[in-house]
Amino acid sequence: MTGLDIGASTGPAEAGLSMVIPDAGLRTRVRDGLEAVETLLRQAVRSSGYPFLTETSRHLVEAGGKRFRPLLVLLAAEYGDPTAPGVVPAAAVVELTHLATLYHDDVMDEAVVRRGTASANARWSNTIAILTGDFLFSRASDLLADLGPEAVRIQARTFERLVQGQIRETLGPEEGVDPVEHYLRVVADKTGSLIATAARFGAMFSGAPAWIVDVMVTYGERIGTAFQLSDDLLDVMSDSTESGKAPGTDLREGVRTLPVLHVLRSMGPSDGRLRELLNGDLTDDERHRETLALLRAHPAMERARADLRRWVSEARAALEPLPDQPATQALQRLCDFVLARTG
Repeated sequence: MTGLDIGASTGPAEAGLSMVIPDAGLRTRVRDGLEAVETLLRQAVRSSGYPFLTETSRHLVEAGGKRFRPLLVLLAAEYGDPTAPGVVPAAAVVELTHLATLYHDDVMDEAVVRRGTASANARWSNTIAILTGDFLFSRASDLLADLGPEAVRIQARTFERLVQGQIRETLGPEEGVDPVEHYLRVVADKTGSLIATAARFGAMFSGAPAWIVDVMVTYGERIGTAFQLSDDLLDVMSDSTESGKAPGTDLREGVRTLPVLHVLRSMGPSDGRLRELLNGDLTDDERHRETLALLRAHPAMERARADLRRWVSEARAALEPLPDQPATQALQRLCDFVLARTG
């Protein structure tokens, strides 16, 4: 299992939902909720007076995606009233925020493919992509305003962490800071924070008890970090049909993800060529192919998998206080999904 088709816009969703949600009643509620989120997303990205902006904003919405964050909102809402009026808008807010960051990330990474289609910066320009991302942030804020000041405050603090994580990644580790620990901090800020907010919003807007909200935050942060670590492995292991982007994209862009950092930690005499390649220019196709082949065969991949297993285990452990109900079982199965998508 390398992917999870759950979004209403990404084709038949029932098979993917069944993997995570065996309970038919919960599956129906979640499917209906995802369809409502999808409808709201399409409404939110529509510009009232500028069709071109609607086109650029719809670009990634229509490209699909796993809708992992809305799914978490809906599952967390099961611990209160899942039909409460704030749940679906909160799910749309976190997905719009996520989509906005993708527009910006693709500009910074000079990416040409996103979700199996041309990235917005490649199709139009860096400026258009950046401004479209800004528009999506504004649409998320507009929805958020109706959810109350506490939601606005949580979103602002989440956004602070997103920016902080990006700056940390850009500048690299400070002197004396372990690069792996630095990277995990970056991942927690750039990915874990928004997924934790998705889980928090679901529980919060459903009226779940405060202690369950706290559990959801802890679980979201851990499963979010694990999700990114699994993406790191997929970038090395998968082909473009599985990951939605060219294999080894992070390598080509000089992004040092977890497997690469583990190689650079290794001082084995047989690792010299791979370290040399990783410290050089990987925009050359031949060097890139050689690096990808060497990295796939390196023990660093298993070390990265061990890190992934640890984060998944910690996410699963966070669920222990929850009652035994279909939503809890689904959250546990999400742990299995994150682990299984890397083989």
